[in-house]
Amino acid sequence: LSFFAETSLEDMAKMSPRELECSGRLAQPMIAGPDDTHYRSISWDAALDKVAAKLKQTDPKEAFFYFSGRSSNEAGFLLQLAARIYGTNHVNNCSYYCHQASGVGLTSVTGSGTATIVLEDLDGCDLIFLIGANPASNHPRLMRTIMELRRRGGKVIVINPLREAGLERFKVPSDWRSLLFGSKMCDMYIQPHAGADSALLAGIAKAIIERGAVDQEFVENCTEGWEDFRSAAADLTWDDIIASSGVSREEIDAAADLYETSKNTVFCWAMGVTHHEGGTETVQMIGGLAMTRGMLGKPNAGLLPLRGHSNVQGIGSMGVVPKLKSAVFAELEKQYGVTLPTWAGLDTLGCLDAAQEGEIRFAFCLGGNLYGSNPDASYAKAAMAKIDLVVTLSTTLNTGHAVGLGKESLILPVLARDEEQQPTTQESMFNYVRISDGGEERLPGPRSEVSVISDMAARLFEEGSPIDWEGLREHGQIRKAIARVVPGYKELEDVDKTKKEFHIEGRTFHKPKFATNSGLARFHPIRLPKPPAGMQLITVRSEGQFNTVVYEEEDRYRGQDRRDIVMLCQADIDRLGFEVDQRVTVSSAIGSMKGQLVRAVDVRPGCAVMYFPEVNVIVPRAVDPKSQTPAFKSVAIEISAE
Repeated sequence: LSFFAETSLEDMAKMSPRELECSGRLAQPMIAGPDDTHYRSISWDAALDKVAAKLKQTDPKEAFFYFSGRSSNEAGFLLQLAARIYGTNHVNNCSYYCHQASGVGLTSVTGSGTATIVLEDLDGCDLIFLIGANPASNHPRLMRTIMELRRRGGKVIVINPLREAGLERFKVPSDWRSLLFGSKMCDMYIQPHAGADSALLAGIAKAIIERGAVDQEFVENCTEGWEDFRSAAADLTWDDIIASSGVSREEIDAAADLYETSKNTVFCWAMGVTHHEGGTETVQMIGGLAMTRGMLGKPNAGLLPLRGHSNVQGIGSMGVVPKLKSAVFAELEKQYGVTLPTWAGLDTLGCLDAAQEGEIRFAFCLGGNLYGSNPDASYAKAAMAKIDLVVTLSTTLNTGHAVGLGKESLILPVLARDEEQQPTTQESMFNYVRISDGGEERLPGPRSEVSVISDMAARLFEEGSPIDWEGLREHGQIRKAIARVVPGYKELEDVDKTKKEFHIEGRTFHKPKFATNSGLARFHPIRLPKPPAGMQLITVRSEGQFNTVVYEEEDRYRGQDRRDIVMLCQADIDRLGFEVDQRVTVSSAIGSMKGQLVRAVDVRPGCAVMYFPEVNVIVPRAVDPKSQTPAFKSVAIEISAE
């Protein structure tokens, strides 16, 4: 409490993400209203009474619920259930700002929005395409897999405008040879224009077709749309492919050489693919390239979106989306004897737009930093300021608590997953459901997310509710409900007894029978992106960062000691007449950032690199139209000397 007594809201707004994170754990509910200069404490009963009262006064179409990936399956299912019973479909999750393009793109190719392989398939592949990803920082366990792949003679092709040191050479801590001498991690490192991965992949596909290296049996018997795809590839000129991608014919042919000789290829990607206005189309192009050589529907080959280590995929499986899958919708109504809303809910950015229009009065955030995750930070701040009550369940402070305030803002302190007193479950990016036993509470005061949600729901619905919210304080009871409702989760019903973890059926494909209506995988049209005009900004996270949470200022893999910088290639620094450590202003269509220090890195000419989330003040709200994922990594900017 001393922190809040000594630190005003104005002071908090000036603090960096790292400073807020390092302020300590939240221990009791805090509230700030329109006349408050500081947060003040409030009892748990008063806080939950306030939440329930506000919901009762609010039209369900004027309330939204946002879920981060830090929560368990149990908390995610329980809150989305409460939201549906309450009557809203404004139910969304953090994937709309990261991998939603992956889910939409994959569903359009295979009928399933997740990885087509299991973890063990990586042990049998001989080529990995690593596209727009930096697993050295974000998926370090994958680095051992890559090391082992190369030791057995396999190949790795990295596609990224920014040359990441950890993707060229990496010391795997669990391997003594690698730890002492480092391991070479890739065989090719290709640096296309920002947002031009689809053009490069189209070029590789065209080369494969021209060489007669297509798996004809697969494309003719296991796919649909092949002839249109083949014809479109034939119509592409090499000059257009090279101009669009920024990659030479020689590099494209070299990548095609490795792909042509591969027996089992896995395509991995992350937000360097999805954070563009053509994100979904790029995922579809990845699928198309995989299908040209039959790298779907068999063991040891396929598609792998590199999602976060948190439970973001599990949260989606729990029904945390504006439109429930028909099977989940029907089962919820059947199990609980309720009528659920059918009107169209808004995605994450749509809810912020509605708030800006004065059409949202209540927001409930299960973890995360909704404000800090948004493009156009000034817009997000203004939109959230129009919401009557913003409620967040959090473990520590973030910029949302300091800047993304509603007319009233309520912080409810909760336990981390490893502090939960009851077991919880999560789902990995390989569609594998795990159970965690939790651990000991680190300090008194915070409550489990499930207990907070069930207490809130009991107050909201009171007597006569079709659901025993008190009974659902028990995680085992929630798991039984999930097993009945969510397709593929039936084994969860007995997991408390068996402790048996499991893969979700129907999502991975070791045989060429897919989850589409026809059972065939689908090719999609090829569209080359236009070559970028002017400087393009790519936003990135640092080594000491998790999502919007910054743990340290240093970014050791990139050799940077601070975050108020703009990274350019030396050729662009010279061309623009700058010097290293010169202060410059970086401007976009929506604003500018002054006082940024110029730093030199190995990035493709015409690209600049800056740190998220601080740079969100100049990232417009442009989105991929098919997934509504913001284009955080292709922002037109200008850089001027101060």
